Amino acid sequence: MSIVIALVSLVLVVFIGLYALQAPSTWQRGEVLRTPDSAFENLEDYPFKPHFVTSLGYRIHYLDEGPATGQTVLLLHGQPSWSYLYRHMIPHLVNAGYRVIAPDNVGFGKSDKLVRQSDHSYQMHVDVMSEFMDQLELTDVTLFAQDWGGLIGLRVVAEKPNRFSRIMISNTTLPAMGGFKGLLGYPLFRLSVWREGKVQELSAKNGEFSFPRWVAYARHTEFFDIRDLFQKATKRELSVSALDGYAAPYPSNEYMAAVRRFPSMVASQLRQNQKVMDEFYANWDKPFITVFGTDDVIMKGRDKVWQTLVPGAKGQAHALIEDASHFIQDDKPDDISKQLIQFINNN
Repeated sequence: MSIVIALVSLVLVVFIGLYALQAPSTWQRGEVLRTPDSAFENLEDYPFKPHFVTSLGYRIHYLDEGPATGQTVLLLHGQPSWSYLYRHMIPHLVNAGYRVIAPDNVGFGKSDKLVRQSDHSYQMHVDVMSEFMDQLELTDVTLFAQDWGGLIGLRVVAEKPNRFSRIMISNTTLPAMGGFKGLLGYPLFRLSVWREGKVQELSAKNGEFSFPRWVAYARHTEFFDIRDLFQKATKRELSVSALDGYAAPYPSNEYMAAVRRFPSMVASQLRQNQKVMDEFYANWDKPFITVFGTDDVIMKGRDKVWQTLVPGAKGQAHALIEDASHFIQDDKPDDISKQLIQFINNN
């Protein structure tokens, strides 16, 4: 009997420990600062008027271009980008008659920057962007999401399904894992990052990309080079002015809590994401399309998951855009805009 009690106690300790190592699902507003307006003066190809709204205590910056009566297209960015990423797509969409909304997530662009990395959580960003949708009373929305724009945006759709009519994703997914594997996934992920140490160089000795190393690098490197990262994740040669535009929101390290924190949050809601995929997207019958870049090695093949899972993805003109890397909005803005407009017109 004592052995049984000991085994039961051990199992309980293991499960309690696993739950303790999961990311928190609740959050409180953290201390913020704001990038000076002077940092955004004379940005290349970014003539758009700023708009602001308060969502769950955070000031969110967003672009609102095109006719107010036009059908709404919501453009969500990832890490370490901001609405500047969509500067070449927005004119195409506006010329096609759409109202274009492009917000900056908390910690990015002209939105509030959190002082502490630990105040960022996956759940917080989903909650803030969901409230943003309510604040603007957006309806009949077409979502375009890339990178973390998908991790957040696909969850927002599940929270506010009646506000959305169509979804296009590009170079993104929902990191998901259910059951006991889902419990183990985040702790093991954290362990793999810890084993990397406080790395200062992104490239491993063998030259291969390692996601745990990327997470450790983002968190610990003394100098996070925004310009270099964008150029490496984009096939097209970006101008010095464009690279300066991407770096504009972060005049010093104190503004970069989100940039450094986001990679470590990727695996923080594996079980929640699996539930959303199983219970929501497996039943989503509204139009859903994937348009990925052929040269994005990070997200290669993730489009197939959605094409198989989502009922609304059946029969859609899913596409791979040649010579497009992770930041497809910079590599092929004309092509991706055309695909998005065509998707809306066909559905």
